[in-house]
Amino acid sequence: MTLRHATLVALLAAAFGANTALAQSCPAPGASTGPSLTYPVSKKVDQTDNYHGTVVADPYRWLEDANSAETKEWVTAQNKVTQAYLAQIPQRAAIRERLTQLWNYERYSVPGKEGGRYFYSRNDGLQNQSVLYTQKSLTDTPRVLLDPNTMSSDGTVALAGLAVSPDGKLLAYSTAASGSDWNEIRVRDIETGKDLEDHVKWVKFSSTAWTKDGKGFFYSRYDEPKEATKLADVNYFQKLYYHRIGTPQNADILVYDRPDQKEWGFGGHTTDDGRYLVITTTKGTAPKYRISYKDLSKPDSKVVDLIDNFDAGYDFIDNVGSVFYFSTDRNAPKKRIVAIDVSKPQESNWKEIVAENADTLAGADIINNQLVLKYLKDARSVVRIHDLKGKQVREVALPGIGSVGGLSGKRGDSETFYSFTGFTTPTTIYRLNLKTGQSTVFRQPKVAFDPADYETRQQFYTSKDGTKVPMFIVSKKGLTLDGQNPTYLYGYGGFNISMTPAFSPANLAWMEMGGVYVVANLRGGGEYGEAWHQAGTKLQKQNVFDDFIGAAEWLVANKVTSPKKLAIGGGSNGGLLVGAAMTQRPDLFGAAIPAVGVLDMLRFHKFTIGWAWTSDYGSSENPEEFKALVKYSPLHNLKAGTCYPATMVTTADHDDRVVPAHSFKYAAAAQAAQAGPAPILIRIETKAGHGAGKPTTKQIEEVADRWGFLVRELNVGEAPKAAGGSHQGHQGH
Repeated sequence: MTLRHATLVALLAAAFGANTALAQSCPAPGASTGPSLTYPVSKKVDQTDNYHGTVVADPYRWLEDANSAETKEWVTAQNKVTQAYLAQIPQRAAIRERLTQLWNYERYSVPGKEGGRYFYSRNDGLQNQSVLYTQKSLTDTPRVLLDPNTMSSDGTVALAGLAVSPDGKLLAYSTAASGSDWNEIRVRDIETGKDLEDHVKWVKFSSTAWTKDGKGFFYSRYDEPKEATKLADVNYFQKLYYHRIGTPQNADILVYDRPDQKEWGFGGHTTDDGRYLVITTTKGTAPKYRISYKDLSKPDSKVVDLIDNFDAGYDFIDNVGSVFYFSTDRNAPKKRIVAIDVSKPQESNWKEIVAENADTLAGADIINNQLVLKYLKDARSVVRIHDLKGKQVREVALPGIGSVGGLSGKRGDSETFYSFTGFTTPTTIYRLNLKTGQSTVFRQPKVAFDPADYETRQQFYTSKDGTKVPMFIVSKKGLTLDGQNPTYLYGYGGFNISMTPAFSPANLAWMEMGGVYVVANLRGGGEYGEAWHQAGTKLQKQNVFDDFIGAAEWLVANKVTSPKKLAIGGGSNGGLLVGAAMTQRPDLFGAAIPAVGVLDMLRFHKFTIGWAWTSDYGSSENPEEFKALVKYSPLHNLKAGTCYPATMVTTADHDDRVVPAHSFKYAAAAQAAQAGPAPILIRIETKAGHGAGKPTTKQIEEVADRWGFLVRELNVGEAPKAAGGSHQGHQGH
């Protein structure tokens, strides 16, 4: 099967001619040893589009209509084939059992403090959703404030956001159903645990910011969508509103919008002193913002533009009177801290507080009248404390190679909390005394494994153009370098997002079976600042795929694994990564799992918030960007008669971030193109979305299917072990 007009075939042949002969060789590295599969019929329609003189066929366009009876029948038929395949894997039940054992440990979020109360979430292990608790002091008995598990019978309603009023009396909380990005906000009386009548709808990509008096909050919303198409319709014209407690939503006050700018989004933040509303305006997903503010001490004050162009990123930290502190990459790709007095806002008056340095600034807050700064040093966390003049006071001692979260608070607080996690270190919560600099364990989980049995190492390798790229390699100690280790290579590479060490019971189960887990820190991410991000965007997006392929080639060359034992995975933008890698180098992988992927690079901008990704990808409506996109778009680079690796595409029916049509069309086209014996499957989750808030039961089921698929296709011999005694997690210091 071919998806292209002759002119496009010629264009692609020029781009990928070097790989064509290699791609035709059969069987594929991870050829299935199981029975041949009969896929559901995926009809083709006569649909073409003309992109700047190049005609491109789109025979599976009909699968974009998720509500049609025909698409629903196709989904049911595909799931039937996939589930029948998975049911034949004898190890799957044992994998699911072991995952359930590993997942069953107590987990805590980083506590926050507001109005003299502490707030944090806890999961006792296998609860579908974590429960929100509150306590007046750290020695008090915690009280359940909000249990999302009571909101639905199957755990598919999740908390999406929380904001406590400054006096600690009211909680504004947002929920999401079945993984949708659409949120609803309700308000709970913290003392009584009862909800008020307030109900705010059609909220998406929004913060919630209370006024100092606790009488209301600012939030962002879109106009009410059409019910039938609300999971696919494009999202434009976001607006910033103020909701006063006790009033209906139709009485909410419009604070800021730009009817002349359909792509602009608005986030509101109130300063701790209650004086200002700081408005961050975004345009798509680019980390370049406009900053405005409104003086809340003056009821009729106008919104004032402080930084009125999208020239750089500006993250508001705190204010001291009229002086606003920001972290910014303006003239500093790895970011610095600046102070701007809004009474004299010209850039010539800005004061640099902490200069850019060799490490990437990843987060900042002012607590205890000090700057608490989180940095990334080669994708691992470093925490440094500076005074408000910029002088470094100390570096916080961390337990090892890992990632830090939290470290938020108010200027007058003398304590803060943070999480620390690593690939073999379950997330531990620490309390940091900012007067002494000492950290103490606040909550530490116990997981049924011994971290001393595993090791994490960081390896730098050379990408195609000579760029040095790091990756983390995690495995049992004493790995034999014979090329026979089943290996799962994971990546993302986009949107300025950094891939840092994190504990996962899913990955632990893989390593227990003898698997190697690898995370590559690709260009397009934020590990080395904005220059690293930009090097993997638009016309340079191929760098990301080259980096990923380079990681795979290093693992093979150094006998960590071999193509027949190597699987690749990634989600969302990482799903694009996997789709591009497997179409460019099908010879290099034994299996591929693109999850909720952006796979049709010519039409992604036509659904929900997809238009916002053009800052990273470019758009097919731009002639030069079209040429780049069509060269790597996974859907458009599947070649008939090619042996592709064993593939399991995963998506969900309520994904309104990356609509499931991407995965539907890609799976149909890949099944038609496949010449080898390896399966091309699609697993379509129901009552789930892009991933956020997914119930524990669904997470375990999905991972059991993923590892079961790889155990079969990579011929993994080691079965999951039964749980032994419960080992204490890593002790940190």
